[in-house]
Amino acid sequence: MEKPNMDLADRLDALAARVADLSAEADIRRLQTRYMFLCDTPCPEAGVDDDRTRIDRIMDLYCDDAIWEGVGAYYDNQFGRRVGKADIRAHFDSFWGRKRDPALLLNVHYLTSEQIHVRGDEADGQWVHCQPWIFSDGRTLLRSSRLNNLFRRRHGVWKIARTRTENVFVAPLRPGWAESIPTASVLMQP
Repeated sequence: MEKPNMDLADRLDALAARVADLSAEADIRRLQTRYMFLCDTPCPEAGVDDDRTRIDRIMDLYCDDAIWEGVGAYYDNQFGRRVGKADIRAHFDSFWGRKRDPALLLNVHYLTSEQIHVRGDEADGQWVHCQPWIFSDGRTLLRSSRLNNLFRRRHGVWKIARTRTENVFVAPLRPGWAESIPTASVLMQP
């Protein structure tokens, strides 16, 4: 924040620090939304034709010692806590690396209520997210969670240091509420 008697050099330093914070917030926002984008079904990322590629791209977003955890009464038992990339990869392998029955046809993440706090090379961010789910057996639901994530910048690149999610609600949806569901995304195809 600019003070009344700041000289030009101090003002430029304050402005540079503010621009650095805003740039970090934008990088973290893109990182978080990229994670959610890669978790959508069908996956809209070009070149992601299999679950292994999807998981590889998700894992590229994480620090080596990252933590992925579900917390609270509902998510403790459903997700648990995973520490390190190998353990987090095993979590995603258990979700996408096997044939699901019923198959997941649609899962889209919507983020809101964003707060990002940058402290040098570390930051935290909080969001509320909502996601509809549609399964091949006709079951549908709407899930909402709160996220409280940590981020670290290493060698100029922001990575996810912790994903922490807590259930807000899970609600069944009326079967057939979505009239049109794509079987694949062509959004980013050439």
